[in-house]
This record gives sequence, C-alpha cells and structure tokens, in this order.
Amino acid sequence: MKEYQDKHELADSLRAAIAEEFEVEEEKITPDGSIKDVLLLDSLSLVDLIAVIESESGVKLKGTDVGNILTFEALYDFVWDRID
Repeated sequence: MKEYQDKHELADSLRAAIAEEFEVEEEKITPDGSIKDVLLLDSLSLVDLIAVIESESGVKLKGTDVGNILTFEALYDFVWDRID
C-alpha cells in the first residue's frame, strides 16, 4: 500500500488495479460509471473488488459497505474518507 497525496491519485491507482483484476479497459471505468454494470458485479466478484480496494488503499471494508456504492466516484470518495 502506498500513501496518496490526494483523492485523484487514489482514484487513478484504484482504477488501474480494478481494470487489471476485472480485465476491463481503464477508459470504461469513469467516475459516473455504474460499478455493477461496468464490472458485471455479482456476489463473488464483489469479494474480489473488496480485496483489490483493501490491497491498494489499506482500508478494510465490508461487503455491505461496497455493495451499496453505485458509482466509481462514490467508491473513491468512500475509500478516501477512510484512509488514515
């Protein structure tokens, strides 16, 4: 895990890691994009998403935390607010 100077840097890092894990082009991961639609998220892939976020940010999450977040921008905000 690295330290981030700002939310933009965190978003870039998360976007790259999510794109790699889910084999999706980074350009498809837009701030207002639907997480469930872009990643074709189901309960198993939600676990993978949580693992990627925790690995990149160091923030510990619950499935219910992420499962209620609809867009990537909301995800970045959520994680940024929880970084120590």
